[in-house]
Amino acid sequence: MNQRPQGGANSSPDHLPTQYVPAEVEGKLYERWVERGYFEADAKSDKEPYTVVIPPPNVTGSLHLGHAFEHTLIDALTRRKRMQGYETLWQPGMDHAGIATQNVVERELAKEGKSRHDLGREAFVERVWQWKAESGGQISGQMRRLGDGVDWSRERFTMDEGLSQAVQTIFKKLYDDGLIYRAERIINWCPRCLTAISDIEVEYQDDDGELVSIRYGDVNDGIVVATTRAETMLGDTAVAVHPEDERYKHLIGTEIELPLTGRRIPIVADAHVDPEFGTGAVKVTPAHDPNDFEIGQRHNLPSLNVLDEHGIITAHGPFQGLDRFEARSTIVGALRAEGRIVAEKRPYTHSVGHCSRCKTTIEPRLSLQWWVKVGPLAKAAGDAVRDGRVKIHPKEMESRYFGWVDNLHDWCISRQLWWGHRIPVWYGPNGEVVCVGPDEQPPTGDGWHQDTDVLDTWFSSGLWPFSTLGWPEQTDSLAKFYPNSVLVTGYDILFFWVARMMMFGLYAMEGTPPFHTIVLHGMVRDQFGKKMSKSFGNAVNPLDWMDAYGSDAVRFTLARGANPGVDVPIGEDWVQGSRNFANKIWNATRFALMNGATVEGELPPAERQSTADRWILSRLNSVVAEVDAYYDDYQFAKLSDTLFHFAWDEVFDWYVELIKTTFAAGGEAADVSRRVLGEVLDVTLRLLHPVVPFVTETLWTSLTGGESLVIADWPSDSGFRDAAAEQEIATLQQVITEVRRFRSDQGLQPGQRVPARLDLDGTPLAPHEDAIRSLLRLQPAGEGFHATASLPVAGATVALDLSGAIDFAAERKRLTKDLAAAEKELAQATAKLGNEAFLAKAPDHVVDKIRARREAAEADIARIGAQLKSLPEA
Repeated sequence: MNQRPQGGANSSPDHLPTQYVPAEVEGKLYERWVERGYFEADAKSDKEPYTVVIPPPNVTGSLHLGHAFEHTLIDALTRRKRMQGYETLWQPGMDHAGIATQNVVERELAKEGKSRHDLGREAFVERVWQWKAESGGQISGQMRRLGDGVDWSRERFTMDEGLSQAVQTIFKKLYDDGLIYRAERIINWCPRCLTAISDIEVEYQDDDGELVSIRYGDVNDGIVVATTRAETMLGDTAVAVHPEDERYKHLIGTEIELPLTGRRIPIVADAHVDPEFGTGAVKVTPAHDPNDFEIGQRHNLPSLNVLDEHGIITAHGPFQGLDRFEARSTIVGALRAEGRIVAEKRPYTHSVGHCSRCKTTIEPRLSLQWWVKVGPLAKAAGDAVRDGRVKIHPKEMESRYFGWVDNLHDWCISRQLWWGHRIPVWYGPNGEVVCVGPDEQPPTGDGWHQDTDVLDTWFSSGLWPFSTLGWPEQTDSLAKFYPNSVLVTGYDILFFWVARMMMFGLYAMEGTPPFHTIVLHGMVRDQFGKKMSKSFGNAVNPLDWMDAYGSDAVRFTLARGANPGVDVPIGEDWVQGSRNFANKIWNATRFALMNGATVEGELPPAERQSTADRWILSRLNSVVAEVDAYYDDYQFAKLSDTLFHFAWDEVFDWYVELIKTTFAAGGEAADVSRRVLGEVLDVTLRLLHPVVPFVTETLWTSLTGGESLVIADWPSDSGFRDAAAEQEIATLQQVITEVRRFRSDQGLQPGQRVPARLDLDGTPLAPHEDAIRSLLRLQPAGEGFHATASLPVAGATVALDLSGAIDFAAERKRLTKDLAAAEKELAQATAKLGNEAFLAKAPDHVVDKIRARREAAEADIARIGAQLKSLPEA
């Protein structure tokens, strides 16, 4: 079936401890893989490339379950492709995370009683680099714990020299092409971080506030507006109504007094206003609301900025110097004193934007910023998916992608920070503006200075698929590994990151998209489906689970829950179950080694194999084909589940048990089964390796003597199938399962032996009598045998003598009680289903549930009746 590994003969089982202890295996194995260069990609190789980039974690971050989940999926893909013979690159690196990193270092400075302004820009940036060298990037070590097969020799950082050159190059190109410009627009401002942030970095939550209705003007010509942000009225420059609203047509074009300010403002007609909402009139504050800004542009209204960067009122008057929230209540009090408050509603629950990093309430604010004109870039990103150059998996996620890229607003890329890529624009003493490329000298002389802002972190991470390969230089790596084969990422950053990479990749690489396929996965949640959060008390550190159960157990649990685009619930008991699976693999392989399982030589021909041998090899090939199909469709949960049930149920619980009698008998049949068992374990360990690399590597090298599974061949389907053997073993399994169930129903212990007579004549089971007796703990029917139960199954008959094995009177009493309970359940379900009034009112799912209860009760009655009938009379 597969090319044999290169290496020595099989290892002794003595080399495998009796128990698998992950902590004694994982770290040493990983370092050996790295030292031997297994994960390093060769740009000059003639192999077909397979490239995946790691979604770069923040330099401030540590491994969380979301990382562990995503990394497990990528590692599984890349390990398989490497085994399939591809030149495989999994590109690692970290993001400089502008706001988050600056906040961390500023908190460190605060402990010393300093701020960044005490150090100055240059010294502060040097301090951040120092922090990165000493404390940043701990996630790299945690990725090693997980087993990430990344090419560490290529590790990149979004602020390193090469990537900085890429950032400056594309900024200059976009600027020269008229796709980057500077303008005053409404942005999301964080008064805590003191910077603009993008729409997608704003988290909305329902807050309790107040809704106040205020009369502008006097009683006769007054108009009522409602607001949750009374403090912004100081910056109102109009009131807007719908042009067709009959209530206000006579006021359009007139002016009205703005309370508390002494100013008069116009009433304008704008179709944006919804006449059905509230009073049908809205206050217009162009400098503090994005919709109001658009109205202001259409009507040439002035924009009055009445809040500074800290959220402090700057407008002249009695409210100057007040914090925005203090000003809100003070202004409402002043309006109330003038009799202008028409209505108040508190608490008024409404959606409020918060900074995703510090949770401060966002302030919409008119600000001079740098912008990317995204129209043509977004169209190209949409076209690449529409014309099939890029596929999104699962396909139903396409609509979310199009909903975003087809409606993108221009992107604010400037941030008022010191840590990050500084905007490469210089201003001259006479109003000159010069954008400088990476190979150009900035202007010098009196009055020239560089823009103080830095670029949004997502600007540099949007270049990740090609900047990490050396662009703008035309490197061998860029030629070999661009575009990426697949991007694996969460649907939650489809807009943050994926769209930006699509726009920049198509733009910089002359229409070649950054990847062929986008695979979107869901979020990791707790076992009840609830979002994990420290505030909820359900957040999990995956390292704790790795310490307790091993990295393989965590990986297998995550992969087994990974259905495309669907959130992944996970609980500790599931990780324990995966640990048990790893132990099962370990124990089964030790058994195989102790019994001489081998991979040496060719497989014996089918005519020399037993039915069980042919069955397991037939099933093995089917599983290889199934797993390949699932990998190609990114169905990680299905491929993991397939491997789990094949390995545990079919190989360990059936095949190994069936051949124990063959091993005991010895001879040629035993030798054949040893070779078949070696083959099955060899292939099964290869199939499992991408998901559970550590335990499989340890076992496979012991079994085969091969160098490493990382560089072993991926299994292929030989095409061998034996439907007759599969049917024969299915019949055997049916007999054994039915008799085991009967034994359990009778209260027999699993290891308890009872006399039995087997009538297998005329069935394909005759050659399996020894195995049947062994698996069912059945002794031969000796002298004095008296059949107390006879079970006809699949054409065979199994007669059991249970006299002396169980207390028939007690068993009859127990079964009679169970029968009465089943009959009561049947009567109740039947009565409900016979009630026409109930059926008319009950939802379909309730009726279906009661039908299922009735069917289950009927089955229980039949089963218990058969058991009672099988018992001898007292």
